[in-house]
Amino acid sequence: MEVLEQTSGWRTEVERGPDWLFVRVIPPSGGEATSFPLAECVWDLMRSHFATRVVLELDQLPILRSAVIGEIVLLHKRVHTQGGIMRIAGLSDANQSVLRMMRLDERFPHFRDRYEAVSCTAVENLRSPKPR
Repeated sequence: MEVLEQTSGWRTEVERGPDWLFVRVIPPSGGEATSFPLAECVWDLMRSHFATRVVLELDQLPILRSAVIGEIVLLHKRVHTQGGIMRIAGLSDANQSVLRMMRLDERFPHFRDRYEAVSCTAVENLRSPKPR
């Protein structure tokens, strides 16, 4: 596992698995979590690992703030337009409710953990948004 310090005290734990890149996002400890360029950070990690599939592990986020949601949407758009797959794992019940309230739960199907996320290949095809 590779631990990378990001801006404003954020950290990412990065692991490479067969066909997937796993990125755990860890907010700063002991204080208000400021935003950071999550989409660009993860995209750069994907490029450096030659990965087209990524699982964002968000189990360390106590509160899913709008800035982070915006970064997730941006990353998903970038990954999807390049023919890749992005999955989200580890959200708390409260954070899943936030996505549901914002009507993003269908765009970002949630998985309990990385193992469930990578073992469910049919979900991406069933729930990916239709081109307009």
